[in-house]
Amino acid sequence: MCRGGRMFAPTKIWRGWHRKIKVNQKRYAVVSAIASSAVPSPVMARGHKIESVPELPLVIGDSTEKTSAAIDILKQTRNRRYISRKGSLIVYGTEGAKLVKAFRNIPGVEVANVERLNLLKLAPGGHLGRFVIWTKSAFEKLDSIDGSFDKTSEKKGYILPRSKMVNADLARTINSDEVQSVVKPIKKKVKRAPMKKNPLKNLNTMLKLNPYAKTARRMSLLAEAQRVKAKKEKLDKKRAQIPKEEAAAIKAAGKAWYQTMISDSDYTEF
Repeated sequence: MCRGGRMFAPTKIWRGWHRKIKVNQKRYAVVSAIASSAVPSPVMARGHKIESVPELPLVIGDSTEKTSAAIDILKQTRNRRYISRKGSLIVYGTEGAKLVKAFRNIPGVEVANVERLNLLKLAPGGHLGRFVIWTKSAFEKLDSIDGSFDKTSEKKGYILPRSKMVNADLARTINSDEVQSVVKPIKKKVKRAPMKKNPLKNLNTMLKLNPYAKTARRMSLLAEAQRVKAKKEKLDKKRAQIPKEEAAAIKAAGKAWYQTMISDSDYTEF
């Protein structure tokens, strides 16, 4: 008897875990992650201590060679020496820079080349706002790699995405004099659709369609009242008690008619 057993239809290691994404969509995600790293609010939301950072994005020189010097830089920016979670991301621009060896031994700190930026490092777990430290050479290469609003990118057929609105304050834009002078005034009167009524159940609606309906209705009511009155009189007459004299006369007349019928017929009474 097998106690432990095994999993039914176990997952295979060669399963297709990855999904194909459009190249332009990947580039859009990378530049969005870079842009969010320069805004203090999403960076602080991830838990980075940037109160003592002079500015964002933070740019340092390319002269850092020792790990001790790198730790001193992170002490000033992170206010802690040991990093257990995802810490800063160091982006360098020169291939084979000594700065890579200085930062690679610090736990939680990752290093990336500006020409090979990884989205999983810029936004770990799909959350934007990682604290990115740029070297001077890497920061100068950004305009040539991704382009700008005035300069084309090195990537073929790629244009840097622009914001749809120059002013993101939508309420201010709507309430501006330029917009309010063009839009239509507020409709204070609410025009409601009229409720349709059934003319067979509503007399006023029937009168609009047929003015003679009132006269016909009155005549039908009078005729109905007359029928009810005649029926009542007839029933009262039938239910009324007959006097004794009249009852005796009716009985005598009945007997006389019976005797006449017998005498005129062929039958004789025994």
